[in-house]
Amino acid sequence: MTIEELSYSLDTFYLLISAALVMWMAAGFSMLEAGLVRSKNTTEILVKNILLYAIACTCYLLIGYRLMYGSPDVTDFAPSADFFFQMVFVATAMSIVSGAVAERMKLLSFLIFCIVLTSFIYPIQGSWSWGEGFLDQAGFVDFAGSGIVHMAGASAALAGVLLLGPRKGKYGKDGEINAIPGANMPLATLGTFILWMGWFGFNGGSQLQLSGTDNADAIALVFVNTNAAAACGALAAFVIVRLVWQKADLTMILNGALAGLVAITAEPSTPTPGIACLIGLGAGLLVVLSIVVLDRLRLDDPVGAISVHGVVGLYGLLLVPVTSSDATVLNQLYGAGTIFAWVFGLSLVAWFLLKITLGIRISEDDEYQGSDISDCGVEAYPEFVTQKTS
Repeated sequence: MTIEELSYSLDTFYLLISAALVMWMAAGFSMLEAGLVRSKNTTEILVKNILLYAIACTCYLLIGYRLMYGSPDVTDFAPSADFFFQMVFVATAMSIVSGAVAERMKLLSFLIFCIVLTSFIYPIQGSWSWGEGFLDQAGFVDFAGSGIVHMAGASAALAGVLLLGPRKGKYGKDGEINAIPGANMPLATLGTFILWMGWFGFNGGSQLQLSGTDNADAIALVFVNTNAAAACGALAAFVIVRLVWQKADLTMILNGALAGLVAITAEPSTPTPGIACLIGLGAGLLVVLSIVVLDRLRLDDPVGAISVHGVVGLYGLLLVPVTSSDATVLNQLYGAGTIFAWVFGLSLVAWFLLKITLGIRISEDDEYQGSDISDCGVEAYPEFVTQKTS
């Protein structure tokens, strides 16, 4: 076997293993969201997550990949490995939407939107940057997808939340904000750890090649920086909620870790580990502030997805010029603004068309009873439900 053949095999294997780690993030999103919704909506959110992954894979295979990349000349590793790696990213973007619209959206309308986002909206904006389009030519830098994946998913989610409205009982007539606790904190925590683990494939795999000392060194640094940002994001969120509310709010801590991961994703290969820690600290503080502000604006996001992936995704993009000479703040703003305008605008149109045709919100009775019964006919925790006896 020649050196070229060995490098080809090694890089193909590395890309496939990285893609498998990113695919495992689908389990993380499923567990996180299942833990943060009420028990009566658990089965339905799991159905959404498994079907959105299946839809994303199929639509990207049939339509999306070609729209995003055309027929790329892939020579350093197997072309199918490149496709598989890119495919699991689009599923991640769609997973962000499911949590934000949880507990009150019609399942069928959600699945139809999945088709639109993964077949058309996401691939088109992806082609402008990773597909060597005009954003790439303009100097926009997004190493692993803080904007292209995370902010894009959050933009689509925001459009849906605006048209969908809040859950019943979330906001009172006098401006009060009522907490609606999730059903299973162990599941939410497990989901976060799964996402944290999968992120090493998300960011590390985006180097695309392992062979060669330069690539190996870069990947090792990416792993260290990814982990450092997540850890410091969790710590920052803990400190701020402890100081402000005198409580160790687990949901905020989990979102702090995820915020650190999202922020470092824009460019994990150029910061030092110390700077990665600072990026994570800023992300952890920012996500807590964003969740509180959006709640006061009456934007009901049960899992904090818009804050974690949207607000912090933009934050991560704007920090790239601090450590990378290839980026400027103006170019980063241009890229972020373009992605947001496209994804939010098209998503708003798609959600609106669904709203005036099929409808996007379940009935008040179904919302009260829970989507597990109305949409799925299967309760996640039937042993805890009191049933009438004859």
